[in-house]
Amino acid sequence: MKVSIIGAGRKRSGIGEYIARYFHKNGADVVSVLGTTEQTSRNAASALAKYGIRARAYTDFDQMVGNEQPDSMVIASPSRTHFEYLMRCIDSGLNIFCEKPFIWSDERDMARMVETIFEKAGQKSLTVAMNSQWPFSIRYYEELCGKISVRKRNKFFISLSPFCSGKEMILESVPHALSLLYFVFGSGGISQLDFESAKENQILLRFEYLFDKGGCDVLIRLMRQEAQPRDFSFGFNDRIVSRRIDLPNYDIYFNYEDRRTKIADPLESSVRDFVEAVRQKTPPLIGYAHISNNMSLLKRIYDGFSEVEERIKWKS
Repeated sequence: MKVSIIGAGRKRSGIGEYIARYFHKNGADVVSVLGTTEQTSRNAASALAKYGIRARAYTDFDQMVGNEQPDSMVIASPSRTHFEYLMRCIDSGLNIFCEKPFIWSDERDMARMVETIFEKAGQKSLTVAMNSQWPFSIRYYEELCGKISVRKRNKFFISLSPFCSGKEMILESVPHALSLLYFVFGSGGISQLDFESAKENQILLRFEYLFDKGGCDVLIRLMRQEAQPRDFSFGFNDRIVSRRIDLPNYDIYFNYEDRRTKIADPLESSVRDFVEAVRQKTPPLIGYAHISNNMSLLKRIYDGFSEVEERIKWKS
């Protein structure tokens, strides 16, 4: 598998570099990176050398694809660029591993945009997946806390600490929460969306996630944090695990009460799932239905927060 990376730099909290590392580790040949300038592209390529990756630097998409002939593309650029790159990759016949949020625009019908992408990809039998890694950690969560028992009424809590602030925290972090809900309960909708806190550096939101067999009361806490590793915890029905990272080996653990368990890096698991899906021609775990549900609900939450912002501005 030959892979090119769009957005392999580490500006702010980008993870393109680590995605590239895990593709390399799992047998893919990372051949090139695409940056917005020659300097950023060269910097990104240089940063990959410490993993044994010799990637060539480009600033022109068509030139990169023409010269390198990759069969798969990683899209880890800013979210508002994703749709254009997704369409160009499909036109070029490339499998795609796209960072979350999968797409973003001011269009209201996010589900239709996702459908268009997958219709075109399906015509060429291409594999398209979104990187949403935390569903890959559920088996470790259940080892520590016991199997998740889906009830008629459920509870879910998650706390995330993005680098950004304001409503950009929603785009950066809420897809993780929605993916965990989808993985455990299946496709669903939301009702009773409410923002208990709508500050620049903290957002606290609640809603009810409605699925076929019941509902789940959801509480999401977003708190801006610059220092790494960032705080992260989640859980179902009051069984909450917290993540701890032991540096410099980057060993990841889940802690619950007085117990802990080491987990495989969910990012690597997400990359490996995509690599296997391409090689074996099987659907990836985070595929069309998951992505469509995720993007539709993310749009609803983001727009709801924007309305709250407007009311606050009007009152002031």
